[in-house]
Amino acid sequence: MPPDTSEPTSRERPLLPTMRRFLPYLWPADAPALRLRIVGAMTLVVASKLVQVYGAPFALQGAVDGMGTNDRSLTTLIVLLVIGYAAARFGSVVFDNLRNAVFERVGQDATRRLAATVFRHLHQLSLRFHLERRTGAVTKVVERGTKSIDTMLYFLLFNIAPTVLELALVIGIFWTKFGLWLVVGTLVMVAAYIWFTRAVTDWRAALRTRMNDLDTGAVAHAVDSLLNFETVKYFGAEEREAKRYDRAMTLYANAAVTSENSLAWLNIGQALITNLMMGGGMALVVWGWSQGRFTAGNVVLVSTLLAQLFRPLDMLGMVYRTIRQGVLDMGAMFDLIDTPSEVVDAPGAQPLKVARGHVRFEDVRFAYEDGMPILKGIDLDVPAGKTLAVVGPSGAGKSTLARLMYRFYDLTGGRITIDGQDISQVTQASLRAAIGIVPQDTVLFNDTIGYNIAYGREGAGDDEIRTAARGAAIAGFIERQPDHYETRVGERGLKLSGGEKQRVAIARTLLKNPPVLILDEATSALDSRTEGEILDTLQAIEQGRTTIVIAHRLSTVVHADEIVVLEAGEVKERGTHAQLLRRNGLYAEMWNRQAQERAEETLAAE
Repeated sequence: MPPDTSEPTSRERPLLPTMRRFLPYLWPADAPALRLRIVGAMTLVVASKLVQVYGAPFALQGAVDGMGTNDRSLTTLIVLLVIGYAAARFGSVVFDNLRNAVFERVGQDATRRLAATVFRHLHQLSLRFHLERRTGAVTKVVERGTKSIDTMLYFLLFNIAPTVLELALVIGIFWTKFGLWLVVGTLVMVAAYIWFTRAVTDWRAALRTRMNDLDTGAVAHAVDSLLNFETVKYFGAEEREAKRYDRAMTLYANAAVTSENSLAWLNIGQALITNLMMGGGMALVVWGWSQGRFTAGNVVLVSTLLAQLFRPLDMLGMVYRTIRQGVLDMGAMFDLIDTPSEVVDAPGAQPLKVARGHVRFEDVRFAYEDGMPILKGIDLDVPAGKTLAVVGPSGAGKSTLARLMYRFYDLTGGRITIDGQDISQVTQASLRAAIGIVPQDTVLFNDTIGYNIAYGREGAGDDEIRTAARGAAIAGFIERQPDHYETRVGERGLKLSGGEKQRVAIARTLLKNPPVLILDEATSALDSRTEGEILDTLQAIEQGRTTIVIAHRLSTVVHADEIVVLEAGEVKERGTHAQLLRRNGLYAEMWNRQAQERAEETLAAE
């Protein structure tokens, strides 16, 4: 069947509730210095508007009226008025740029706080959430949301608020100097402009939403394809992936063209409204001039004030679109923040205290989905310092045990204890600090070998990292590399072989030095020779630790103190390797089958 190319679509967001969500980032209670910057920036906004409205227009009006008298003795005054007009315009630019400089720290800090909040919350969400969501789509949502807050703050504080202040000042001047008709005309023009802009922008918002959804889908497809680079190569699907990506980008391009074309209609309508007002206002003053009530300078005054008012109004459409888009982007990000954590610490949870490391599974039941049980009443007992092996066919629920130990999911029934403490009643941080794991699929950070080993314990020193590497029998390999511990491992550790990655995982776990160890199919993806070498290392690090070995290959667990055979989520057999072979049950059947497969592989190799 064809791949699923659908992505969750953006939904309309309420403007005011979403805006209220980010106000704490604008006015942080724990940062008085940032609050002072906001007050200073707003003071500069007021100063800029006062200069723009009362400085430049009246200076220019005075110069024009002075020149209209033909009185040459006023030349000096007129020159000073012209200079004052230029100075007022320059002062407005100075105030605006000082305002930006003062506010920049506020915007960047708000973005940082929000990004940190989202990132922290994403790591608190359950494994189920991350398995069901595409990484590319999530990162795109976070990227858009964090960028939108700085933009929205800027426009709200330095465009909408100053425009409202300027409109109030202009209306006051028109009322006192030109009368009711010019005031009414200006207010009608502004109301019509806002109504038209909002109506057309709401129409365009649906187009923009569709475009963003397609953009997110295209990025998610690209990231998914690149992360599965090897799989694409295995099946010769390069052209298939290219066509799939091209289809997603074609849909996005068509939506983008439609969205951008709609912008032309918005601009034409806005220009019609503003120029009708400009022409009408100046014509009214000219008519008053013809009756001797106004001067030629009054025409310049009205023209200058309206032109200054139109400038931010011309941006209002873009501002409104940006804010609406910001609301969509931030709303999607707030949805991530509002996503509840499936696994949370119990009220009053205390840190886990591990004295010996005695692990028990008591009637453990679990289902990923309702009505589809995976574990059906599992009872296991792993005494401190002993090794328990869990084997069984694929789908028996073996790896689920490791995920439940780490509390990636909560149990459906029963409980798991460590030294008698129910793991659901202790803090997750302390629980995970007490457990180390060497997983089947070792994924490394795209950094150095040293960094990946040091990830096992924060603050580990170089000597401790080298000791862990020697314990994992990888120190020799590292020393042979030109950059030693600074050798880059590549995306997901692809520059290393399977055995090398497993040894890095073992070194990382050794550095953590946990009292409880889980080996989850740690050698299943390795060849026989590498597996033998890794097994020697693993058995060495099991000494003195409570260890649970989850395995498919039975030859890797013959040394275990007890072996439990799972089938369909239930314990079918338990005992030592010798006891289970004598019982001649499921374990013996699996052992004989795998022994026959090994023999066939040996004959084929010869």
